[in-house]
Amino acid sequence: MPEEVLFETEQRTDRPDVADYLRSVADRLEAGDPVTLRAGGESITLDPPATPTFEVKAEREGSELSVEFELEWDESAAEADGDADLAVE
Repeated sequence: MPEEVLFETEQRTDRPDVADYLRSVADRLEAGDPVTLRAGGESITLDPPATPTFEVKAEREGSELSVEFELEWDESAAEADGDADLAVE
């Protein structure tokens, strides 16, 4: 099945504002609350399960570097156990 983009935004943002945004998402996840993503007139509310798959990827495309953080889960599947030790240093 092809990928369906439900929400997307991209803008230049200073590092403290990026940290605030990520912290807000982290706080909602830690509390077990749904996460609402909003930009302009668009928004979507997602309710990740207690143990989603978490992917961290660093990439280089030409001279551009990126880091991506992704939560993934199957809307209809039972939850799976996570077993990897993940850390930020």
